[in-house]
Amino acid sequence: MENFSTESIPDLSGSTAVVTGANSGLGLQTALALASKGASVDLACRDRQRGEAAVKQIRAETGNKNVRLRQLDLASLDSVRRFAADQDGPVDLLINNAGVMATPHRTTADGFELQFGVNHLGHFALTGLLLPALRKAPAARVVTVSSLAHRGGRIDFEDLSAQRRYRPWARYNQSKLANLLFTFEFQRRLRTHGEKPVAVAAHPGFTSTNLTSGMNHPATLDILGSFFRLLGQDGAAGALPTLYAATAPGVRGGEFYGPGGPGQLRGRPVPVTPAPQALDPLTARRLWDVSARLTGVRFPGLG
Repeated sequence: MENFSTESIPDLSGSTAVVTGANSGLGLQTALALASKGASVDLACRDRQRGEAAVKQIRAETGNKNVRLRQLDLASLDSVRRFAADQDGPVDLLINNAGVMATPHRTTADGFELQFGVNHLGHFALTGLLLPALRKAPAARVVTVSSLAHRGGRIDFEDLSAQRRYRPWARYNQSKLANLLFTFEFQRRLRTHGEKPVAVAAHPGFTSTNLTSGMNHPATLDILGSFFRLLGQDGAAGALPTLYAATAPGVRGGEFYGPGGPGQLRGRPVPVTPAPQALDPLTARRLWDVSARLTGVRFPGLG
């Protein structure tokens, strides 16, 4: 679909979308667009105050009252399990959007390195636990948001907790590579077992959001902020690849979407090719098995 925009999104009345990290940035823009087309949207957010403000904004701007806040902390498997247990109907769209970037070395409530724990393991667990709700929908899509940073990633299976060495950007790159490996392995399993849901991925290119807020390096933060504001596209444009993957007709499982401009930095969404390491099925299978062991989430019926 050439020149895709939010106006290209079909009517979504009667469908339910779950968007993680929907209180700001790409997640907020994604939720706004889906709500504007009639979807019931659950904002899966950690911060109640910011989440309530986002609900109020989306309802005011779209006139859609079927928008609600559901608290979710991806850094806590207990929170992820509570969220999934409270799901009260089918999920047509699961948008795995939330993330942290280049933070100081921290751990989740379950002891995982924060970026790997939130960006990958939290979404892995959420998707597996919501699989029954996804199966209830007629044509569910799971869209996981990666990044151009995946190109520099490798999975350090020998030190996933970063106890030996912690480099913030290397760990961010790893988490974004994990998003793609998860998506492609998930789709392989869905296809093998004849399942209706499909798994796809997207990246926003070079987009100015508040993702850098987790850093504690003021000088770096100032430089990056200026760079993003100068060269990056806004959040509404950055959300278009995610929205395309979630709503455009003809999207197939295992595809990856990003901006079509030079270097995939900005522009309308198009199918893009991931880095070679994202396409390694052996690494993907190993990551899947490790993730299932660490989270205790098994994706029933998918082996």
